[in-house]
Amino acid sequence: MRKLLPFLLITIFSCDKESLRLITVDASEINYQINKHKGSEVVLINFWATYCAPCIEEFPMIVDLSNEYKDQGLKVYFVSADWSDREKEVLDFLKRQGVRGISFIKEEGNDNNFINEISKEWSGALPFTLVYDKNGNLSDFWEMEKNKNRFESAIIKALKS
Repeated sequence: MRKLLPFLLITIFSCDKESLRLITVDASEINYQINKHKGSEVVLINFWATYCAPCIEEFPMIVDLSNEYKDQGLKVYFVSADWSDREKEVLDFLKRQGVRGISFIKEEGNDNNFINEISKEWSGALPFTLVYDKNGNLSDFWEMEKNKNRFESAIIKALKS
C-alpha cells in the first residue's frame, strides 16, 4: 500500500480533470479518496458492474445528479466490481455515460475483505451506494437499484449537514 499510494497520488493529481481515468484500487484506497474530501464536499460512491442490469439502469440518473449538484459540493465516484479483464468495457461504458475525472475498478481477490472494509452492512449486492457528508461521516447507504428521489433525498440531507 505504501508503495502504491505515491503512484496513486501522482496519477490523481496529474490527470486532466476533464479526462477519464480508471484506477485499480483496494478498499483502503477508496477510503483514502473519501477522506480527501473531508471538510469540503459531500461524497457519493456507487459500486456497480457492467454485468449488473440494475446498475446500468440507474447509472445515467446518478451521472445527471452528479452534474446537477456538483456546484453545491457533491463529488461522485464510480467503483466498478468488474474483473480487470473487462477494463476496456468498463472504460467504454463510462465514456458513453459522459463520466469525467477519476473512476475506479476494484482490485481482484479478497472480495469479502473488500466488502467488509467498505461497509460491514454491505452484503456484496450490487449496486451499492454510500453517501458521506461534508464532515466525512457516513450519512446514508443502500443496496440495490433505487429511484431518483431516494438518491436526491440522501444527497440533499448530506449537503445540509
